[in-house]
Amino acid sequence: MKNQIPTLDLLDVDIQSKLIQSLSKTGFAVIVGHKIPESDFKAMYESWEGFFQHPTYKQRFLFNKQTQFGFFPMRSETAKGAKVSDLKEFYHFFGNQKQELPPLPLKLNDVTRSVFTELESLAVRLLNFIEMRTPKECNTCDRPWSEAVNGSMNTLLRILHYPPLDPANLEGDAVRAAAHEDINFLTLLPAATSPGLQVQDRDGVWHDVSITEPNSIIVNVGDMLQEASGGFFKSTTHRVVNPEGSANVARYSMPLFLHAAPNTRLSPRYTAQEYLMERLKELGLI
Repeated sequence: MKNQIPTLDLLDVDIQSKLIQSLSKTGFAVIVGHKIPESDFKAMYESWEGFFQHPTYKQRFLFNKQTQFGFFPMRSETAKGAKVSDLKEFYHFFGNQKQELPPLPLKLNDVTRSVFTELESLAVRLLNFIEMRTPKECNTCDRPWSEAVNGSMNTLLRILHYPPLDPANLEGDAVRAAAHEDINFLTLLPAATSPGLQVQDRDGVWHDVSITEPNSIIVNVGDMLQEASGGFFKSTTHRVVNPEGSANVARYSMPLFLHAAPNTRLSPRYTAQEYLMERLKELGLI
């Protein structure tokens, strides 16, 4: 399955139109030239690997259903329409809220807060690009998109761990992440530690999203942007498939989910908070 997602350079003078073209066509893009040091992402993965490899320690930080803070154990999330839960565990960090992070390992706090700030700033910048090139009649939101998401308390950094799989103990059609769409406005996903991400095109064909340049960041449209644009942008279905053979190793990734402020009216049908609560219930997280 050939990768059909273009790689775009933020230093390109035509970046805005190219980003719009890619997102409106596939819902995805891969960007480089963003200036976030690759060493920051490496430090993140190293720090959180230490957290996930402590079986009893991580249980002390179990998530709160009301706030959605904290550690979500294996099989906490079931994709909408899926029959079995995903083979992953993760931690939720809301960087614009006063949220404490696990104290071990010690450097985890600083690097996590730094990466959250860097990715959120980039996400708002990209949404600004999109907004400038989108027909005004396609905005059903009660405010400019970049204003709606700026400093939102719901913007979330999710640190994901997909453990190596035991084929003998797999339940039915269980996969690392079943086919789904993201809830939010934009998702920014720095390159994961191993392959597995696939995107479905408009004809229903799945394509591997392969990273060909170091320090790339994947960008994709979420359901809220689809709602707030009256369908001008489409939230694209994606999944993380199970590894085989020598590729069956732990996988880490860290998507930044850019959300609107809760009271933002996305469309006549939903506020951002109403939409979020509906989706979280569908996923079994509340």
